Amino acid sequence: MITPIPSPLILDKLLHDWLLEDIGRGDRTTDCIFPVDSPQGKAYWIAKEEGVIAGLPIAKRVFQLLENDIKWHDLASDGETLTINSKIMDIEGKMKTLLTGERLALNLVMRLSGIATMAKKYVEAIQDYPTKLVDTRKTTPGLRILEKYASQVGGAMNHRMGLDDGIMIKDNHIQASGSIGKAIQLIRKTMPYPLSIEVETSNLEEVTEAINHQADIIMLDNMSVAEMTKAVILIRQENPLIKIEASGNVTLTNIRHIAETGVDYISTSATITRSSWLDISMRFN
Repeated sequence: MITPIPSPLILDKLLHDWLLEDIGRGDRTTDCIFPVDSPQGKAYWIAKEEGVIAGLPIAKRVFQLLENDIKWHDLASDGETLTINSKIMDIEGKMKTLLTGERLALNLVMRLSGIATMAKKYVEAIQDYPTKLVDTRKTTPGLRILEKYASQVGGAMNHRMGLDDGIMIKDNHIQASGSIGKAIQLIRKTMPYPLSIEVETSNLEEVTEAINHQADIIMLDNMSVAEMTKAVILIRQENPLIKIEASGNVTLTNIRHIAETGVDYISTSATITRSSWLDISMRFN
């Protein structure tokens, strides 16, 4: 499945702001070298380590915002696993454009490729189970839409994009309202159609309460694998239509054990928060 990049209405605004942040009142170095006319230049990108590439259409848009007639030839596609020294793409345009747009474009692709690489590792760890990997809202402010795009490129599913995307009753909501039951009752009075209700639970007592109040999704948060197994059996017996999500302290070491419990989804911030940038360079021909 091809993951759609964010809408230009959203993407261009972000890129304009980030270009302004980097360029400021002008690219002092490049402007001094080419004060009037800029000659044409040719460059290419190369992977300096193995990983999953993500964000190439976004990088291309960075250069297009600086120069409409930029020429771009992809030698790899988002989602492809690259080896060391793999050429990623060729680019041709004014030297000034290539030099000024280089850092923002590379920063974005290196960051997003790191996320896609980490997501793929987690997805592959449970690929023989029906359980799906989903990300979380633990993202870098201002980068969420791109980081979640990269998560999808790596094979994960997106959880809520924002607070307006769904209803999730977490521990602090439960404490603030008094109980899981009270929180669900209050929310059902005014919740928009057709949103569903997800409830975070930390023990079997809370799971039972969520079942009794007809939660649509039950999250098993920071439970041991043994307790998760009991919770899954309980939920399936009482209401097999309820979706089950496991979350909390998910690692590459324990993710298969979690999937073995029979949960529908495993959510983790690790694909984003524990990922490292993929090392990529731009070089001139």
